[in-house]
Amino acid sequence: MRNVIFLMLVVLLAGCSSGGGTRDDGRITLRFQSLAWQEESVETGKELVREWNAAHADVKVTYVQGSWDSVHDQLLTSFEGGEAPDIIHDASDDLADFAYGGYLADLTGLLPARLKSDIPQRSWETTSFGDGVYGVPFLQEPRVLVANAGRLKRSGVRIPTPERPWTWDEFRAITERLSGDGKYGVAWPLKEPVSATLNLSLSAGGRLFHRDADGKVTVRFEAGDEVVPRTVHDQVTTDRSASPTTLGSGGSDTLPGFFGGRYAMVPLGFSYRQQIARQAPEGFDWQVLPAPAGADGLAQGVSPQTLSVAEDSPHKQEAVAFIDFLLRPENMVRLALGDWMLPTGTEALKDPALHTTENGWATGTALAAHLRPAPAQSVRGYPEWKDKVATPAFQEYYSGAIGLGELRTRLERDGNLVLARYQR
Repeated sequence: MRNVIFLMLVVLLAGCSSGGGTRDDGRITLRFQSLAWQEESVETGKELVREWNAAHADVKVTYVQGSWDSVHDQLLTSFEGGEAPDIIHDASDDLADFAYGGYLADLTGLLPARLKSDIPQRSWETTSFGDGVYGVPFLQEPRVLVANAGRLKRSGVRIPTPERPWTWDEFRAITERLSGDGKYGVAWPLKEPVSATLNLSLSAGGRLFHRDADGKVTVRFEAGDEVVPRTVHDQVTTDRSASPTTLGSGGSDTLPGFFGGRYAMVPLGFSYRQQIARQAPEGFDWQVLPAPAGADGLAQGVSPQTLSVAEDSPHKQEAVAFIDFLLRPENMVRLALGDWMLPTGTEALKDPALHTTENGWATGTALAAHLRPAPAQSVRGYPEWKDKVATPAFQEYYSGAIGLGELRTRLERDGNLVLARYQR
């Protein structure tokens, strides 16, 4: 009797294990958690799952809808509870703690040669931690300036291109020229100021996080790191060319004012074009411009969207095969168009649909070669540093509550105390 009870418990526990499983008939079921949220991109993901399932009788994939708003905590809970999906959609700047914590599979020996060679090394660096690779970067989003084309044309300012972008000084002067009569040259939606500031600062040579020979990371706020914060601060508090009321806003919150002519330009992620194309009033003329350039040209940091495999998944090879299918060049283009973002794959980037002038696709695609891993990409403790130190410090600096010296002190002194706990 005891043996029977023991065997029943084993069967029950096996049924509660993480990820997918294997049925009695030998068929494997994998769980794919997607964070796609736009109607177009959700449908594309589901279509690709259906296409895979139609062609693979022995390995079926179940589509699971996740949310960007809660993904970190949700994944942590599912990892610790042994209930993680087999295939995990996330962003590269969320992977470090999961990779170091042993929750994600090292894909180094599992990735097909085609996929490894198609995605540039600079993109693979965003998902590489220690000696392993813990995700496949597949979609990326540069930051651009979305501008009121009519207002810029009437002002007579030089229109920047990827070949001849504005400098940060030129950008500041132009936003001042476009201001007046209750209107602003630019609206900075900086509810989440840290990633926007750090990623754009790469163009001016900003790095902020410095790793020594022993691998220890320290924060140093140097000359290149000052350029972007000082530009935003001066536009808001000195020139009055940037709206102070949008500093606590998200990107979508600025669109009504943009459509209404209150702001000539809004710095936004590339995917916001979808909302603008659908919500802009009839006849509203808008265009996509490259972000300003600094000492390092158009360089900017990105944290690509990624696909990872749970370490506890019993079917890692099958999960990677599904990822390889999803990221075939033609499928990667479909995913990029659905999300209004750029693919990382070199073959996908050649697709004519990504080089049309309509909705600014060509401008964004021209920026792909300038995208680099976000400065905080592999920094352990970054989420705590961002939430407890950097976010309030940047918010206060941009509003004029503190000066540049106090910003530096808080980022360095308080920030290094946080990071030190993760590097003992």
